[in-house]
Amino acid sequence: MKRSVLFILTLFILVAVAKAGDKLVVAKDGSGQFTSIQAAINSLDSFAKEPRVIYIKKGVYQEKLFVTKANIVFEGADRAEVIITQSIARDEWRCLYNDDWGVATLNIDANDITLRNLTVVNSFGFEWVADKTIECIKDTANKKRVIGRNSHQMAVRTMNATRLKAVNCHFKAYGGDTVSPWNVEAGLFYFKDCVIEGGVDFYCPRGWAWAENCEFITHSGTAAIWHDGSKYEDSKTVLVNCRFKGYEGFLLGRYHRDAQFYLINCWFAKAMKDASIYKVPTNNTIQWGHRVYYYDCKREGGNDFTWYKNNLPAGIAATAITPAWVFGQRWSPAE
Repeated sequence: MKRSVLFILTLFILVAVAKAGDKLVVAKDGSGQFTSIQAAINSLDSFAKEPRVIYIKKGVYQEKLFVTKANIVFEGADRAEVIITQSIARDEWRCLYNDDWGVATLNIDANDITLRNLTVVNSFGFEWVADKTIECIKDTANKKRVIGRNSHQMAVRTMNATRLKAVNCHFKAYGGDTVSPWNVEAGLFYFKDCVIEGGVDFYCPRGWAWAENCEFITHSGTAAIWHDGSKYEDSKTVLVNCRFKGYEGFLLGRYHRDAQFYLINCWFAKAMKDASIYKVPTNNTIQWGHRVYYYDCKREGGNDFTWYKNNLPAGIAATAITPAWVFGQRWSPAE
């Protein structure tokens, strides 16, 4: 009898340990199973039916991450104190490589990835001292290129990934394309309670995107946000209860392919220029016209600009604009 009870207890403990083992712990001080995030990623199987959690303890992780395994939750102990950082100029990278795989601090080519309570930094622009001219062997037209502080600097770059979710994260760069979730065919991207900062087009989703309660900080460049929805007429980027601030005269947004913007209950700093989201002169064919919509947006100190007066399309109520409306039956990203 005692042996049977002991066996059952032992089996229970083993099952509990196996379940607990689903959460991998990364710690710089060696108190977890791994001291690097990439090592934890590499230890996982390529696919899983349930999310695998990589829990990251406080620390600065000098890593360039490559995520090719699906269904992973990256959970930091504290947004301000879990920092993943690298210094990468995209323009310099593309002088040596044929594509963007490896151009960001966090490179993702897998579906169903969640980021929570952490900071991802591309520090190139913040560490910049002076422009430099480099040999650009991959450029067939110009073998030399000047790399400057405002060049494209990606903190996050997705390739063919879909269903990327970020909650309570900070994505930081000085130059353009800080957050680049790119999949015009099937990209579904969800951001909540995040801070995103950078230069031109530093939030630039392709496909379908939702951002809620996020803060956007513009350091440089000719537009903060951008969208590419050129594959399907229904593609859209929606920003709800978001705040925009930046340098004196910063511009809100732009596009040069078919795009569709919805800004609902957003707040603009007084420094923002009196200019709506605009179409860049382009040879691209714009199939569905200028689709930029605002509802109940406000400017710091009052004195609202006329261009963001309420103009939702007929038949669409602001209360109906929800993640379910954006993503349809394809994805329900609610926590």
